[in-house]
Amino acid sequence: MFEDRRFTIPRNWSNKELKKFSYLFNGDVINVSGWRDKDKEGNDYKDYFKNARSYTISNFESKKRGFQGKENEFFLDLSEDLPQNLINKYDVVFNHTVLEHILDFKKAFKNLCLLSKDVVILVVPFIQEMHGEYGDFWRFTPEAIKILFKKNKMKVLYSCFNTNKLSSVYLFFVATKTSGKWEKKIHRKYSHKYFERYLFLKKEKYVGASSIKNNLLIRTNFLLKKVLKIVKKLTKSK
Repeated sequence: MFEDRRFTIPRNWSNKELKKFSYLFNGDVINVSGWRDKDKEGNDYKDYFKNARSYTISNFESKKRGFQGKENEFFLDLSEDLPQNLINKYDVVFNHTVLEHILDFKKAFKNLCLLSKDVVILVVPFIQEMHGEYGDFWRFTPEAIKILFKKNKMKVLYSCFNTNKLSSVYLFFVATKTSGKWEKKIHRKYSHKYFERYLFLKKEKYVGASSIKNNLLIRTNFLLKKVLKIVKKLTKSK
């Protein structure tokens, strides 16, 4: 079965990551620029936050995959100053692959942090082809996001990335203003590296390495597997 390695694989991966934490939150949750609130697997993100007291969606212009006219939805432009009545209003702010479409991403990032009195859950692309008629301006590294959270007085509790072969790469972050509250519930993790095995060899790699085709490593791994099969056959025949 064909899998869309540009969008579907990283989206499904980020959904799995979100499910690890979403049930923990029982306050007021907002999906910022959430469009239709769909996870592209047939579910609503609202259902991920099953213990939330309330769930709200904000959107931008309808022509830019924005305002839907849904219940508990309001208009919000992340590139403008945040209205005073929205500062620290929500316990959890969720934002999925939106920042790359906002030219003034620093302002947008600041607004996401201002909206939250506690937690921000953020998904951004690290590697992905340019897309969208409504503007596609940026890609982000783990270090950049970590620094942006720090500048906005938030601490990263958890971060990771997908390592699917020849696929787009998303970064997933959970950050907070009250780290002590979550120490026993969320295992602290910050990563921009991972290990990949080539038979008995273990190689350290950085975020994005699996999305780049390395013919030398592929061929070496293929030859090693062939040699190992031959050795096993010879061993059995004795």
